Amino acid sequence: MKLGMLTACLPQLSLAEIAAWASETGYQALEVAAWPRTGGRDFEAAHLPVAGFGEREADEIRGLFQRHRLDLSALAYYENNLHPDARRRAEIHAHLKAVIDTAAALDVPYVGTFVGRDWTRPVAPNLEEAEKVFPEFVEYAGERGVRLIIENCVMEGWHPDGYPGNLAYSPELWEWMFSLGLYLNWDPSHLTWIGVDPVRTIAPYADRIVHAQAKDLQILPGKVDRYGVFGKAVRREDPWDTGWWRYRVPGRGQVDWSAVVDALYEHGFTGTLSVEHEDPVWGGTEEKVKTGLEIAHRTLRPLIVA
Repeated sequence: MKLGMLTACLPQLSLAEIAAWASETGYQALEVAAWPRTGGRDFEAAHLPVAGFGEREADEIRGLFQRHRLDLSALAYYENNLHPDARRRAEIHAHLKAVIDTAAALDVPYVGTFVGRDWTRPVAPNLEEAEKVFPEFVEYAGERGVRLIIENCVMEGWHPDGYPGNLAYSPELWEWMFSLGLYLNWDPSHLTWIGVDPVRTIAPYADRIVHAQAKDLQILPGKVDRYGVFGKAVRREDPWDTGWWRYRVPGRGQVDWSAVVDALYEHGFTGTLSVEHEDPVWGGTEEKVKTGLEIAHRTLRPLIVA
């Protein structure tokens, strides 16, 4: 197991700047954000020019990671592959293929994305649509030696009423998506607020957890008693604000990281545990974001054996 970080929290920095800082801080791998541009929403970034990516660019990236003694654990493009707007969906699908091509050029084993959801339709038709959409991508990736990994984020902000916007949030849905040839980028923070014990999900699905994200979650005392598990309903100006929990860097929330890492080791995980920084306390400036990443490193690095 190696300790890495997702680069999306530092969209204003170049990949070269992030690699230098991450290596100096003690991180061992980077999960590289590969959106087409920065600014569509918080926590996305364009750190690889996947459109028109060629051998020259591949050589530059390989050299960068070699110089800083870092692994490139995965490419990250977490978008809604079931978007209800046909034009937007086609853009997302085209870019996902470009990310897969770039991963293949760099010998990166994984590309991370979301199942997503057409929020104008019930769940059952969405599952049927996904069963049409994803086999093509799984085959496309597989032909290039790449696996698609799905993060189990609920993406409640994608739904106008705050309901799940990514149909990959529960073990029940994992079993369904595994049947399509997809793998899991496992994140305990999302399981925590929907009432699932993260540690108990590791053993049954260990063969499909090939990459993991390290994000914590803080439950705000007493707030769920007002809003319920679905969050704010009457005044929810920010679709991502449930009102009763918030993301934190590892060590500042409810997740038992010692138990998580121990269970991952016990069940044979040899991938990258990648810090995903979305902590509002340690956000807003480059300095604060880096401090948050340092807190995460100090929390997790003593638990990593190698």
